[in-house]
Amino acid sequence: PHSVMVTIDEMGERKGGNLYDVVATLHVERDSQKGIIIGPQGSKLKAIGTLARKSIENIVGMQVFLQIHVKVSKEWQKDPKMLARLGFTDSLSD
Repeated sequence: PHSVMVTIDEMGERKGGNLYDVVATLHVERDSQKGIIIGPQGSKLKAIGTLARKSIENIVGMQVFLQIHVKVSKEWQKDPKMLARLGFTDSLSD
């Protein structure tokens, strides 16, 4: 889907320093897009998670526990609060 937004809800090093936890949400605009992201028996979401986890591990230099949620956020691209959360401001829409 073309209208996917990722938010990082939590992240940080676990006590003991041997694992990095990341909780992310993939926001889509419609239920049908959610199905596309998840895929049959979760296969697409698993592939997305594996690639993302490996990329994050390269950045943080340790093992990563990645938890991904998929949420339908209807018309998030038109929601000023959602756009502000991504760092977009009204001046970009002029």
